[in-house]
Amino acid sequence: MDAMAAVKQTFFQECEEQLAELETGLLAMERGEAESDTVNAVFRAVHSIKGGAGAFSLEDLVQFAHVFETTLDHVRNGALEPTADVMAIMLRAADLLADLVAAARDGHTVDSGRSEVLVGELTALSPGGAEAEAEEEDMSDFSFTPVTVAFDFSDAPVETGRSYTINFKPRPELYAKGNETVLVLRELERLGELDISCDASGLPSLAELDPEGAYLEWTIKLTTEKGEDAIREVFEFVEWDSSLTIQAANADSSDAESATDSTEDAFAALLRSIQGDEAALPATTAEIIPLPLAEEREAVAEVEAQPAKAAAARNSEGGANAAAPQTIRADLERVDRLIDLVGELVINQAMLSQRVMEAGHVPGSAVALGLDELEHLTREIQDCVMAIRAQAVKSVFQRIPRLVREVASMTGKQVRLITDGEGTEVDKTVIDRLNDPLTHMIRNAIDHGLEKPEVRIAAGKPAEGVVRLSAMHRSGRIVIEVADDGAGINRSRVKSIAAEKGLIAADAVLSDEEIDNLIFLPGFSTASEVSNISGRGVGMDVVKRSIQGLGGRLSIASRPGKGSTFTMSLPLTLAVLDGMVVTVADQTLVVPLTAIIETLQPKAADVHGLGGGARVIAIRDTFTPLIDVGRELGFRNTATDPLAAVAILVETEGGRRSALLVDTIQGQRQVVIKSLESNYRHVPGIAAATILGDGRVALIIDVDTVIANSQSDVTILEPVLAAAG
Repeated sequence: MDAMAAVKQTFFQECEEQLAELETGLLAMERGEAESDTVNAVFRAVHSIKGGAGAFSLEDLVQFAHVFETTLDHVRNGALEPTADVMAIMLRAADLLADLVAAARDGHTVDSGRSEVLVGELTALSPGGAEAEAEEEDMSDFSFTPVTVAFDFSDAPVETGRSYTINFKPRPELYAKGNETVLVLRELERLGELDISCDASGLPSLAELDPEGAYLEWTIKLTTEKGEDAIREVFEFVEWDSSLTIQAANADSSDAESATDSTEDAFAALLRSIQGDEAALPATTAEIIPLPLAEEREAVAEVEAQPAKAAAARNSEGGANAAAPQTIRADLERVDRLIDLVGELVINQAMLSQRVMEAGHVPGSAVALGLDELEHLTREIQDCVMAIRAQAVKSVFQRIPRLVREVASMTGKQVRLITDGEGTEVDKTVIDRLNDPLTHMIRNAIDHGLEKPEVRIAAGKPAEGVVRLSAMHRSGRIVIEVADDGAGINRSRVKSIAAEKGLIAADAVLSDEEIDNLIFLPGFSTASEVSNISGRGVGMDVVKRSIQGLGGRLSIASRPGKGSTFTMSLPLTLAVLDGMVVTVADQTLVVPLTAIIETLQPKAADVHGLGGGARVIAIRDTFTPLIDVGRELGFRNTATDPLAAVAILVETEGGRRSALLVDTIQGQRQVVIKSLESNYRHVPGIAAATILGDGRVALIIDVDTVIANSQSDVTILEPVLAAAG
């Protein structure tokens, strides 16, 4: 990848962040939270996208972002009120901006008619509407006389602080990229007291005027409490398309001007030589010879390092606050490769440990101690690498408010979204695959869960329904809940619909939990008619398969008239887990450590047999179902003797406890997860596979599925266990 392609890729990555910030800010403004910080953040997001797009000559993106930015500027200045109608247009504009970014990235185009409509709507929002915009662009009646113009910002707040003299002379490229000098000056005005003069001595007569030229030079005297970094941030996207010097009071002007000009001109020359546009270079840089690619990269890196070096020098001299943590962008494929290598390191470390044990080395020997140290280092490396991929669920949650707004509008319902735990971190692989199931669940909660406002009022509820989205860490997993305060699941209707569709027998006897789980069957839908939201029988079954594909589980808790809660339990990572290695019918299995409460050796007095071959074990005055793992997974046909086995007390995500019978326990071990579905096929009761230290493949038990598959026994036991206390 050449230098420009790499820079362009970084631009599009930053656009994703800016678009997310833009949507979050617009939704906050729609809720009435139009504080100056929020409005400024929204404006900066659009301005940053426009500035970057201009550098790559993405004309469609620049032009639309410019109109959008102008409208937002009116909101910032108080000339435009962010009403509901205004925000609806701006949210649509944000969608189009995202589509234009995607089109520029992928080489596609966006319907020009759609852009024209939104440009017209945004222009109409401006004070004076389209007429004012047209007047600004009509220059036919203007004549130009070289003058020095002084700007008097009489209403600007007078601030005490350090004084700076700024010399700013735009080049034609600045205007070609959709930037405006007046917006730059307006941003400077926010920093402090300004005294601005414009030197128009270079302005030619109208007959000689180049409409794409740049002839004005600005001298600005700024008194501000802010530092030079804040000033440079204002010129962030125009600095390389202009001649700019920033000189603090009492500073050596010649040195400052020389350093600034050399930095900016070198960068401008390099950028143009990379683009193959040496002819467009200003006269002061036309003699710079384009460098070979390797040298070019080194030179660009050196130029880019200048601001950082200057900031470091200022920090050391002025005692400024410590710099913020630095970050780098890394290709996700490289991180994935690193994780794979760490997984192989874990496997090889386990193999090496096993070979040393087989060789008869005693635990206290030098070799054994060295292996212990290697194990600790391997674990630390693995933890650090996994932390690189950790990402907060906020990246998924921040898309939900817009979804809620749209679905509520389509259904005619009033909905309030409450989110909690946005900072909860999980592996990026899980994050990337959460969006679709979460979207289905939110739509389902609003469409099927919440009632119409009039129905809620008649039931004594507020007209506005509540959907709560939360994330938390629990027992080494991430738990995401989608809850609503709607009518709950109408079980009689669910059962009758399932019978009508032939999904169950008409005379089937089902528990409440079994009826609730009917909504996960393929083809099931309670919608009376097909709409854009639901009714096709595709949705919750897809959600369940998606969650199971991530090694997770999905459960429902519903109370009629009170609402429903859908709970997704997912592994924090899809790479490694801590497990208990056990033997069952000569097979080596792994039980996830997060599900284990304790292990024990059953005693004859504690084991009790019931009808149908079911057995329970008494653990501290509580009877717990006893499940033979070997028989449940089909490794043997006859039940094992519990007195000759080991019981592992486990707990499901729903809080139900059971005791798994295994033959022996080999020990606790960290294992690398390998997908069984990708390499073989789905096996009920098995979550994944791993490679042991001796090179053999071991299956990782899906504890919840094993217990769920033995529900016939558990259902028989429930009345007995309840009576036993």
